[in-house]
Amino acid sequence: GPDIGSQKDRVVTEEEWLQKWEMGNIGFHKEQGHPLLQKYLDVLLNGRSGLRIFFPLCGKAVEMKWLADMGHSVVGVEVSEQALKEFFAEHSLPYCEEPVPEIAGAKKLQSTSGNISLYCCSIYDLSSSIVGKFDGVWDRGALVAVNPCDRQRYVSLMITLMEKNSSYLLVTVSYDPNKHKGPPFYVPESEIKSLFGNRCEIKCLQKVDDFSDRHRQWGLDYFLEVLYILKFVA
Repeated sequence: GPDIGSQKDRVVTEEEWLQKWEMGNIGFHKEQGHPLLQKYLDVLLNGRSGLRIFFPLCGKAVEMKWLADMGHSVVGVEVSEQALKEFFAEHSLPYCEEPVPEIAGAKKLQSTSGNISLYCCSIYDLSSSIVGKFDGVWDRGALVAVNPCDRQRYVSLMITLMEKNSSYLLVTVSYDPNKHKGPPFYVPESEIKSLFGNRCEIKCLQKVDDFSDRHRQWGLDYFLEVLYILKFVA
């Protein structure tokens, strides 16, 4: 396939992400949740109950509520406080807010029931000493939103947050990167292998045609979602 072309130097600032939420320019949000998580949830859970599951760059993903309702403990991180407040409001979930002593200016919004904890800060401010380690990750819209120059930094952090037997479900997108500047950014399979390959077994589970009018307006003629399961072997 095409290499990532001019995307490698593209940078989207935190302010631009905050603005997307303020303007309601959130075409990436799936009101009904993501069909690939519904389909492959068993692969993520692997017969285990009471897991700690991480949602990087979580936005207001409805799947956080699903997993919490199944008895798992959910932790998310997101720069937009508005997104997190909308999550709690849209599910009528009471929550409390507290500062995160280790991170200047950060807040933790936690459901009163205690099983959903959402950090409002940069993901790069997190560490396992603050959030602990995870048995599972649902990464949809996170790796593909990270600036290409930060991918290695992002993956290195994610690896430090994973328990030994954890499962990482990763959704990437595939399209011609010369026709759209991103985000979401195109991440080829070769790059998944170079980023995660020395720590994980990588298996591609499914490729789904997700082409829509939105993508046509971007000037694209195809748009695929690609789902991987990464198993930590390190």
